[in-house]
Amino acid sequence: MPTYLIISTLEQKTQCFILSCLFTKYYLPINLVRVDERTGNIFFLAGEENIIEIYPNGRWRYVQ
Repeated sequence: MPTYLIISTLEQKTQCFILSCLFTKYYLPINLVRVDERTGNIFFLAGEENIIEIYPNGRWRYVQ
């Protein structure tokens, strides 16, 4: 079974950078950034409990 590379959109990359700057400003580590291959959304984990999902259009929401 072939494996396909899911590439994030420009809007996702920009929002990921902005969120990274925000969380590191508060001295929270960025623990995980991963693209969900099923949906194309970025999974972003900062600190121990800040879970964010970034959609392909650049909008985001707290998951937890």
